[in-house]
Amino acid sequence: MEIDWQQLLDSIVNWATNTGVKIIIALLLLIISFRLLTVITRRLEKRLINKRKLDKTLTSTLFYILRIVLKIVILACLIGYLGIDTSGLAALIASLGVGIGLAVNGALSNLAGGVLILVTRPFKIDDYIAAGGYEGTVEDIRIVFTKLRTVDNKVVYVPNGSLSSSTIVNYSEKDLRRVDLLFPISRQEDYKKAEKVILDVVAAHDKVLKDPTATARIEKHTANDTQIILKAWVQSGDYWDVYYDLQENIKKGLDENGIPMPVNQLDVHVKND
Repeated sequence: MEIDWQQLLDSIVNWATNTGVKIIIALLLLIISFRLLTVITRRLEKRLINKRKLDKTLTSTLFYILRIVLKIVILACLIGYLGIDTSGLAALIASLGVGIGLAVNGALSNLAGGVLILVTRPFKIDDYIAAGGYEGTVEDIRIVFTKLRTVDNKVVYVPNGSLSSSTIVNYSEKDLRRVDLLFPISRQEDYKKAEKVILDVVAAHDKVLKDPTATARIEKHTANDTQIILKAWVQSGDYWDVYYDLQENIKKGLDENGIPMPVNQLDVHVKND
């Protein structure tokens, strides 16, 4: 059987000039449209957040979902442009969706958790939270996970299923936080003098709020010391600066006023028979 090379060449040229060109055009349109879609939606997202003062968390999530939906629509249109029957493709996608849903049954709880977090809003982007054994600043909230950045610059991806069912501590939701510090002094020392020294140091710190007022009172007595607890209010963003400043400054103030912190010691008495 002889091969008709001319007919084969004509078939290749005909395919290249028709279907081949369509595929190249479809690929170019796919790349360009995906790129334009990403750029336009991101700019619109930033404008709505900055100028319209819309909620950053909800806006970012909605635009993320919008980009996925629009990319699927563009892909379906380009498949139709190539002459592929999209009705059969839709049925295939639906079947795959059911199969994938059964295969990733555990991930559905994360999906439900993500929806629950977006609806109940226990935290938002840029909040500092503690949950599920981790704590850090919320950088992103997706449908199945939440992205945290820890204080030592690690990135933790917490599944929304476990996050939505665990106890969440939101340190950023309120504007004010209270700094609680405990200072032990010897039982023989003048505790009133110690309280005054502590409050004087606190009053000298410019980031400690005057209202509510700071307090220093005896928390408890132990066998070795008297423990004085300080409660001072600060802006949430100043918490750690004030926390460490007061630790250092109050220790220095007590030492300068002759009120050293006690050191646990054990006295051993030897009886000579």
